[in-house]
Amino acid sequence: MASRFNPDKQHTLQRAASIEGTGLHTGILAELTLQPANPGFGLQFQRTDLEGQPIIKADCDLVTDVSRGTTLELNGVKINTVEHILAALVGMGIDNCLLQINGPEVPIIDGSSQPFIELIEKAGIEEQDAAKIWYSIDENIYHYDEEKRVEMVAMPATDYQVTTLIDFNSPVLGTQHAGLKNLREFKKEIAPCRTFCFLHELEMLLENNLIKGGDVSNAIVIVDKPVEKVQLERLKKVFNRDQIEVKSEGYLDNLELRFPNEAARHKLLDVVGDLALIGYPIKARIIANRPGHSTNVAFAKKIKQYIKKNKHTRDVPTYDPAQPPVFDQQYIENKLPHRYPFALVDKIIELSDTHIVGVKNVTFNEWFFQGHFPGNPVMPGVLQIEALAQCGGILAINLSGEGQYDTYFLKIDQCKFKQMVRPGDTLLLKMELIAPIRRGICEMKGTVYCGGKVCAEGILVAQIVKRAD
Repeated sequence: MASRFNPDKQHTLQRAASIEGTGLHTGILAELTLQPANPGFGLQFQRTDLEGQPIIKADCDLVTDVSRGTTLELNGVKINTVEHILAALVGMGIDNCLLQINGPEVPIIDGSSQPFIELIEKAGIEEQDAAKIWYSIDENIYHYDEEKRVEMVAMPATDYQVTTLIDFNSPVLGTQHAGLKNLREFKKEIAPCRTFCFLHELEMLLENNLIKGGDVSNAIVIVDKPVEKVQLERLKKVFNRDQIEVKSEGYLDNLELRFPNEAARHKLLDVVGDLALIGYPIKARIIANRPGHSTNVAFAKKIKQYIKKNKHTRDVPTYDPAQPPVFDQQYIENKLPHRYPFALVDKIIELSDTHIVGVKNVTFNEWFFQGHFPGNPVMPGVLQIEALAQCGGILAINLSGEGQYDTYFLKIDQCKFKQMVRPGDTLLLKMELIAPIRRGICEMKGTVYCGGKVCAEGILVAQIVKRAD
């Protein structure tokens, strides 16, 4: 599939697809429809059964309940048990999707992500003309919960990897571990693994009417103590079954496991689903010892805060005016067709085959300050993007060989302005190739920095055209 061939591009669905089922905890029948979404949309739920059809973003900061699954809530509107569908979307490389649901809870189906994987495959996967920006972890991020004896760590890695270890002091489960070395393995190795609980937990949940949609077909029920006949009779009535049995200590209704360590693999599935709530695709090795939804979400919040704090600082270029430039103004004028008042790059201070850094000194004498907020001079955002484009043009032309070239905008995407630029500011213009230049089409990520802070950023696509002699 497309998502397997280019992990550095965003992906959505080719068409809408729906699935219907009962919620495990609410017992309410609901239809879930996955809709394609534009680049940058992310993963968002929509309650189509409510007035105004409110939307809730898949965001760890919106989690309000983790007692029996992961629940999102915004302005009193809830979506219960989101982890299995989110895990499926992440596992299949889907970045942008609107999840429409006409009820309060995602259907449990068989308790795994497998039905959702099949739904995504039915819809088809579409590669989008937008870069997928991965966020790397540059140092170990730890999370501990002494009361629950949970330890979690995210370590630097070149891919997204997850390892889970579980130990419930159960003679049936024993100590188990599971690993995911690459998201390509998710569909086959992790998605089919079902949720599980112990028989004594099941009876407590039944007594308190907390799993109205529970059934022996949508969860593994672990029996690690001898079961009395009266218990089995009660379960037969609850689940409306003619026969429920346990031949020996093991599993209710003698179901067969899909993997010997299915419980550990399902815990890994939950970690993938809950960490989707970070909101950023990450490259890290996750090790989770005895994870649960509460610690997964707390860990997601910690990683999200780390990324928000550090996602720009690592790549911020530095500028020493005393050092000679790579290219000076005279060289730039020979390469670019731009002249006053549209020559917006003063010098180049870094250059490689994948990135370039230029300098733009903003003075009070800039021509555009005469008409752009007179008395309150602010550099227009569009000219910041133009400066980035000129800087990227130098990189593209430098990679294109001999001759004179012009560059033409084809597309500007995900453009954001975060800080005003005023007279006296020194702008560092960084452009990074997202993919190799092919047939004259150049796609770059651009960032304008001033004083170590981001002023503007965006994805720029241009065409390089050789001038006729």
